[in-house]
Amino acid sequence: MQSASKTRIPPIGYVHAEEDDSHDFGYALRREYWHQGMASEAGRAVIEFLKEEGIPYITATHDKNNPGSGAVMRRIGMNYCYSYKEQWQPKNFPVIFRMYQLNIDGQNNRVYQKYWNLYDEHFVETDL
Repeated sequence: MQSASKTRIPPIGYVHAEEDDSHDFGYALRREYWHQGMASEAGRAVIEFLKEEGIPYITATHDKNNPGSGAVMRRIGMNYCYSYKEQWQPKNFPVIFRMYQLNIDGQNNRVYQKYWNLYDEHFVETDL
């Protein structure tokens, strides 16, 4: 009897939401899968799951030099709230992050303030 060969299929990326108070939504895809709508589709599925679980909101941040991530956030219904400057580790250089939020429960006046309060340099960009 011959054994069936196992083909290993490497992951193409991931999508997740943190369990802490930020409910930080994150994702990544291998470059060859960019611009095919996969991150948006997976993000919408995660949001539906979180809604069923009673999670009230999600947040997400992206480096302002990576506008493609912001586009994904907007496509899944997230709204820009504010920006902040962080000394990014492990490479130890300053990065401006944009914070987005989706209030799944409909309480649209809620804004997660942790990053605003944590970093001295924070602001709202008006030209997005």
